Amino acid sequence: MHTGRGKYVFPSARGASRPLSENGVRTALRTMGYSNEQITPHGFRAMARTILDEVLGYRVDWIEHQLAHAVKDPNGRAYNRTAHLEGRRKMMQGWADYLDKVKNG
Repeated sequence: MHTGRGKYVFPSARGASRPLSENGVRTALRTMGYSNEQITPHGFRAMARTILDEVLGYRVDWIEHQLAHAVKDPNGRAYNRTAHLEGRRKMMQGWADYLDKVKNG
């Protein structure tokens, strides 16, 4: 387990068995001083989707899986049982490294 003692990296304040809701993220952002015009919870997902694809060059199907989107597949979802966990793990480490570079200038 990579998230400490719980199932989620960002658990709900109502209990560790549920993830933090979008409204919980929105409240946290507002508490930190960010306005709705500056960033939204979904904005983080859109930003990650774009950077992982266009800047870092990761496979779109890995990105879509990671974002829990339905992966478009010519054979349909019924036949696509892929998870690409090792590739996605490397991708998320690449994302963390990218964010560290941005933070450190």
